[in-house]
Amino acid sequence: MRLATFAVDTPFGERSRVGVVDEDTYLDVTTGYAALLDADGDASPYELATTIAPSDMLAFLERGERAMAAARRVAEAFTDGDTDEWDGRRLRFDAADVRLLSPLPRPNSLRDAMVYEEHVRNSFDEGDIPDVWYERPIYYKGNHEAIVHPGEDVVWPDYSEEMDYELELAAVIGKRGRDIPVEDAEAYIAGYTVFNDFSARDTQFREMEATLGPAKGKDFANGLGPYLTTVDAIDIRDVEMTARVNDEVWSAGTPGTMHHTFEEIVAYVSDSETLQPGDVIGSGTVGQGCGLELGRSLSDGDVIELEVDGIGTLRNRIRTD
Repeated sequence: MRLATFAVDTPFGERSRVGVVDEDTYLDVTTGYAALLDADGDASPYELATTIAPSDMLAFLERGERAMAAARRVAEAFTDGDTDEWDGRRLRFDAADVRLLSPLPRPNSLRDAMVYEEHVRNSFDEGDIPDVWYERPIYYKGNHEAIVHPGEDVVWPDYSEEMDYELELAAVIGKRGRDIPVEDAEAYIAGYTVFNDFSARDTQFREMEATLGPAKGKDFANGLGPYLTTVDAIDIRDVEMTARVNDEVWSAGTPGTMHHTFEEIVAYVSDSETLQPGDVIGSGTVGQGCGLELGRSLSDGDVIELEVDGIGTLRNRIRTD
């Protein structure tokens, strides 16, 4: 199952919805579940649906398996069907008629690891990787407020002239946990999405000379989307990942080359620290998955598309004003 967050116009302004992706349409999970509860004979179906399967993705994830089960019922009942509304409420929306948002417009938190050996080796001037990198999945905490939606322009910060993308995946946490064993970690992941870790390279490397950062080298834009694919609907180790700039393929790879798996990352992060629903954890960049490794740079007006099989294509354009 692929989940989306999309915005619709209402008499009260733009409002977001959680939807199940059905080809080129989105099924409103809250309304669809209300229709099913109505058919079950519940007296207040919409009120109950908004409690179990709310229209905000963070709140939806906080409801845990009950919300996911509601979404699955909606997918089973209405995918490829002809039901477009219930009780005067739209149930099915054409993708062309709404504004697609990041599946998690405001994550609870954002972490990004660095687990692809080829990328790490290419990122160190001498090519020597510290021993600690092999021992544990190193990560930093990013700016969860700076989320860039699919199709949205990225306005490059005026303090940087070296623009770069990074081809990554991200796991979205679906339930609260602490000191999670590796063997249990997958159960804490709600699903996966595409992550573009936009990087102001000149600022990043200058700041990291002081052994902190990447700070403002990363914090201005984090692309997530287009959809959240649930764990049961994808074999994340085998998917193909591709980056295109202005329709030219620059990068390609697969998560199968991760030195530390997502389960190992989740276990490490949760060591004496509590993970919450809506936490986002990036994998780091696949080998050859950024301009830095390729000796190439982005320019004003470039369109970057990151595509991952089973999730979709995250498209953004760079502009400098």
